[in-house]
Amino acid sequence: MRNLDSLKIKIFADGADKAGMLLLNANPRIQGLTTNPTLMRKAGVADFEAFARDILHSITAKPVSFEVFSDEFPEMKRQALKINGWAQNVYVKIPITNTRGESSLPLVRDLAGAGVKLNVTAILTLEQVAGVARSLSPEVPAFVSVFAGRIADTGVDPVPHMRESKKLLGQLPRAELLWASVREVLNIFQAEDCGCDIVTVPHDILNKALKLAGMDLKALSLDTVKMFAADAKGARFSL
Repeated sequence: MRNLDSLKIKIFADGADKAGMLLLNANPRIQGLTTNPTLMRKAGVADFEAFARDILHSITAKPVSFEVFSDEFPEMKRQALKINGWAQNVYVKIPITNTRGESSLPLVRDLAGAGVKLNVTAILTLEQVAGVARSLSPEVPAFVSVFAGRIADTGVDPVPHMRESKKLLGQLPRAELLWASVREVLNIFQAEDCGCDIVTVPHDILNKALKLAGMDLKALSLDTVKMFAADAKGARFSL
């Protein structure tokens, strides 16, 4: 039975709950952290910079990704350069397009050329991966975040897609392929098997993986039966 300790892939925690981020940062299995404006809003973050600087004051040894939030490329660049200056372990998340579908690749090329560590995000197509591969600098670390979970949401198996994405990044020794939008624990192992370098996992699924991954199925069956029995008793059902 496989467990998290047997994996070579890097596991990143994806969330914006400060307490959860700090707890997972303390776990040696977790090798990086990511967040985005949607997660930050759900967590009640009101001040982007204050939140980010607070997190970076506590998390100094592992990469942390923060995303720009402008829809205009000049302002994206300004925000990216500012975020980049906050700490050495920061990666700046740049969406693959803006909301009008205009490509961010010229900005990616510009920022990578300036030495900014990037996390290019919201990627779903192989054409987008190929464009990112042409735009990154071989000398500058980068994450290429392909939303495998969203690909699966459309009914398409993301595994062949991710294997091909890995090939497209073959000439970039410092670019790491990241399996994003994990939906279940199985995805962590799928990401490992298809050669991804990193998998980002939401806090709730990480907690489930830390508890259940590698668990004996017979023991899990018994645990499930006990859960049903306890809930029936708690509900005081009768016939």
